[in-house]
Amino acid sequence: MGVRGLQGFVGSTCPHICTVVNFKELAEHHRNKHPGCTPTIVVDAMCCLRYWYTPESWICGGQWREYFSALRDFVKTFTAVGIKLIFFFDGMVEQDKRDEWVKRRLKNNREISRIFHYIKSHKEQPGRNMFFIPSGLAIFTRFALKTLGQETLCSLQEADYEVASYGLQHNCLGILGEDTDYLIYDTCPYFSISDLCLESLSTVMLCREKLCESLDISLADLPLLACLLGNDIIPEGMFESFRYKCLSSYTSVKENFDRKGNIILAVADHISKVLHLHQGEKKLEEMLPLGPNKALFYKGVASYLLPGQKSPWFFQKPKSLITLDKQVVSMSSDPESKQGVPMCTDPELKQGVPMCTDPESKQGVPMCTDPESKQGVPMCTGPEPEQGVPMCTGPEPEQGVPMCTGPEPKQGVPMCTDPEPKQEVPMCTGPEPKQGVPMCAGPEPKQGVPMCTDPEPKQGVPMCTDPEPKQGIPICIDPESKQGVPMCTDPEPKQGVPMCTDPEPKQGVPMCTDPEPKQGVPMCTDPEPKQGIPICIDPESKQEVHLESKQGVPKCTHTEIKQKLPVGADSEFKLEALMCIDPAIKQQDLMNMEPEVKQETLVSDPEILKVARAHHVRAESYLVYNIMSSGEIECSNTLEDALDQALPSQAFVYRPVRQRVYSLLLGDGRGGTPNLKLLWLNQEPGIQARRLDALLGCFDLSSSREELQAVENPFKALCCLLIYLFVQVDTLCLEDLHAFIAQALCLQGKSTVQLVDLQLDYIDPRAVQLGSLLVRGLTTLVLVNSACGFPWRMSDFMPWNIFDGKLFHQKYLQAEKGYSVEALVEQNRSRLTKFHTLKSVVCKACVKENRRIVSKQHWRSHQPGNRQYEPDHWRRYPSSSGWSN
Repeated sequence: MGVRGLQGFVGSTCPHICTVVNFKELAEHHRNKHPGCTPTIVVDAMCCLRYWYTPESWICGGQWREYFSALRDFVKTFTAVGIKLIFFFDGMVEQDKRDEWVKRRLKNNREISRIFHYIKSHKEQPGRNMFFIPSGLAIFTRFALKTLGQETLCSLQEADYEVASYGLQHNCLGILGEDTDYLIYDTCPYFSISDLCLESLSTVMLCREKLCESLDISLADLPLLACLLGNDIIPEGMFESFRYKCLSSYTSVKENFDRKGNIILAVADHISKVLHLHQGEKKLEEMLPLGPNKALFYKGVASYLLPGQKSPWFFQKPKSLITLDKQVVSMSSDPESKQGVPMCTDPELKQGVPMCTDPESKQGVPMCTDPESKQGVPMCTGPEPEQGVPMCTGPEPEQGVPMCTGPEPKQGVPMCTDPEPKQEVPMCTGPEPKQGVPMCAGPEPKQGVPMCTDPEPKQGVPMCTDPEPKQGIPICIDPESKQGVPMCTDPEPKQGVPMCTDPEPKQGVPMCTDPEPKQGVPMCTDPEPKQGIPICIDPESKQEVHLESKQGVPKCTHTEIKQKLPVGADSEFKLEALMCIDPAIKQQDLMNMEPEVKQETLVSDPEILKVARAHHVRAESYLVYNIMSSGEIECSNTLEDALDQALPSQAFVYRPVRQRVYSLLLGDGRGGTPNLKLLWLNQEPGIQARRLDALLGCFDLSSSREELQAVENPFKALCCLLIYLFVQVDTLCLEDLHAFIAQALCLQGKSTVQLVDLQLDYIDPRAVQLGSLLVRGLTTLVLVNSACGFPWRMSDFMPWNIFDGKLFHQKYLQAEKGYSVEALVEQNRSRLTKFHTLKSVVCKACVKENRRIVSKQHWRSHQPGNRQYEPDHWRRYPSSSGWSN
């Protein structure tokens, strides 16, 4: 996180910028300086999760009672000295930082593999050096803090920018976190959470002024330094050769400093002694080897500029003009607009023409203002400068599609430009004008063949047009056989997946094509199903698109998938495509003085969006606004054993639920989905029952409504989740059900101290996975409950009320050894009665879905062979859309 190498540099080379401070004393000083103003600390909560999670056990799914108690103590300590805390959580992963997000997830996968290897070898939890935060920790921390009465906010972009901005604008005492980006932002003081001693309220303050003094640069130079060193936006390797050139010419190399420390000193020296000589006279691209990365670099520098701040490194001429690629560009620095729009001054017209800067071509694209809509339409200028080709802009304003104007000037055909801009391909527009299919010009120039764009964006896949001209069947060209393979298209033909035609069943099976081995893999099996997978939602079909790179690892780099399609309800969800998306840099003005918050959404109703946004910002919902605004959510890492194919990945177990949520949020009441205005805004009597119907519909459990209604809280939500899990996963057995129910019942009578003292005989890797699977289910319940208008209280499925990792692990081991039900509920007659009631509800509901839960011993005696070699048997397909019409 943050600036590459800066944390180590501060600790080893510049320790004097770290000062031990006491929050109680700082608060007193702040009150004296600002009478009537409450000392406030802005907390970057995502940086603090590891510090807050103090329970010794972390492998079993989380010690949630202990964790809640630790959070309460943390809040109490600051409140006691009159300090107010404001907690910020990451609400979005910005596309500029997606590559970095993916790298971290892949690193986590390797860590998880080592953890399971250790468990299998030693049958115990690894040491704290291998610590991995329990699943759902961030989302449940939000609700825990809200339960404790704390102001908790969720960001609309990367949280560090909003944290720094809030701290500056509200004159806060400081920022508490662990991210060197806070040394770069020109904001309030930055305090380290890792050095915090809660008993004495002392920690380390990192002083950016002292850092600048040590490096002989100014505060305004820090964003430039951060980008040259590499951060979450600028890849570390982008300026590697430049940094080594600085190091080779640096005359003050310190022998006692490490190489990274000397590199930072050398780059800072270059800024102060070389770049400053020409500051105000030359542009950065004339002084630095930016090359094709110029636009990204400018965006990286601008990402550190808070509202109202400017950078002296954005080369300025009189009257706030900036020269960019031999065009005169004017930047808007209006703090209200939060966006600078470049203007191209036309010498002929003598007026400003709005410019859309293209980071790929390094040129500004003139905007043609439409007199009807008063909106700017990008112009694609050809080789002849006097001629402009209008561009067809899609729902995403950063992308423009050139229009090919025919002999009749009133009609334009969109052009699909190849990433290597040597040719343009006309696009065939369908009946719905928002969708365009690239045309492949054949040998006969008068005829065009529709193209299906390949995940690798440099290729187009020809489409086999049906005799009925309104429909086309995509064809995937096999690189080996050079033959066309038909694509399996959804009943509404907007999505295609290669089909594997089997001569035996005569049925097409959707295939996920792997670019490396050049062969199709059936979609129901995931070669590495236990990895964190970023998920994009196809706005047309409400289906998930798992975005993967060539190595079959998570890779998601664009929110909308090439184009926005009209929203239509698809209630069956029979198809889910896995696609590869090119990590292209967005075509937008990358020199904006502040990072903009993306405004394009998949939902057009402003009233609904306003409600969703408000719940998101106040951290009252989970993922709902992400789905409605960008069509993208993340499935992060979970403690799952990639080598154990008998248990499915949580991402696939809960996928049908997510798909129904997409349909609910994006379907606009079509396809049998409930209307959001009715669920969210209507306060009439009986509407709560409609909300509950929607929630049960998402889990496809409408038929079990009466049984679940009879269950008391907080077990109602738990039973709902257990029914869904046991219907979905065939390899769950009766002993698993006993362990889940027994731990929830026993938890109600145990104190936090009793849970802390609980000791386990050994750690079982399957129990570890089951614990994480249940907790992921609880986070899914939070999503569904939010989407359906909160039919259930959130507290009913907070883990500290119904789940404890060690307690579940104990009950699992006991059930495996054949303990009786009486022993599992610790000989408590009241618990025994409730146990049989809850078990009956789950088993009866499963029978309705043709799922009979049997003992593991019974399963072993009736199921020959090893189920891990039957990868599709664990996955039960939903029989319906879940919605009752």
